[in-house]
Amino acid sequence: MTVLLAGCGDLGTEAGLRFAALGQRVVGWRRSPAKLPAAIEGVAADLGSTNLPAVPADTTAVVIVVAADAPTEEAYRAAYVRGVANVLDALERDQVEPERIIFVSSTAVYGDAGGGWVDEATEPNPAGFSGRLLLEAEDLLHARLAGTGTTATALRLGGIYGPGRTRLIDQVKSGSAVIPEDVRYTNRIHRDDAAAAIVHLATMADVPAPAYIGVDNEPADLGTVLRFVAAELGRPSPPVGDAGPARGGNKRCRNELLRSTGFAFTFPTFREGYTDVVAGNGVRHP
Repeated sequence: MTVLLAGCGDLGTEAGLRFAALGQRVVGWRRSPAKLPAAIEGVAADLGSTNLPAVPADTTAVVIVVAADAPTEEAYRAAYVRGVANVLDALERDQVEPERIIFVSSTAVYGDAGGGWVDEATEPNPAGFSGRLLLEAEDLLHARLAGTGTTATALRLGGIYGPGRTRLIDQVKSGSAVIPEDVRYTNRIHRDDAAAAIVHLATMADVPAPAYIGVDNEPADLGTVLRFVAAELGRPSPPVGDAGPARGGNKRCRNELLRSTGFAFTFPTFREGYTDVVAGNGVRHP
């Protein structure tokens, strides 16, 4: 049995290593396959191309985990909407029908909820092009696979942090961090937990649901997180002031559906996660 990673950057590589540790054959598509570790069979591929490589005939799971080249609408459309379409076209071309396809999406599909709670039953309401195009890619995936033998699942991840993903830490270190004057809820997940969730949904015995929210157990006020990071670094607490617009909207995401499948977090809150990152544990994959 083979797992195909359509897109294999930092998150995809971490997931691939975990699939390989379970004894799965792992094939990773990316533009620079030579950078992949030996446990992943790298194949040169550009998901924006309609001429993708051959899909292994025994592929049982496909994970689409891509990143846009730039924070623009065209880059997001190319990466997510056209990327999903091209992967599905390649599967049809090669007459491969995997049991599951996991598409890594984002909680950006929910937009802003004014600090309120959202879950998988909440109607998506994206505020910007990123959430809108991710939702379009989700809808495309489900529409194309309806009535087939393949289960489609969107994993809507919160803000990913971890080794080499240290934006808040860097802001505190540089003195540029600002605590918002208002309560601003944020939702995040450690890179390792995000990778573990991908593997869990692709391999669990029960058939996965159409969508899961992938965030840790505690939506947290940004000011609380910044104060904690500062304390871990031995730095003074950042000042309170105008922090600019909220990244990802002000909302609290529930993860109960994911946890109900038996998934358990290694880093259940930002406290365990940022303590681990500040300690210098883990590596970011090239």
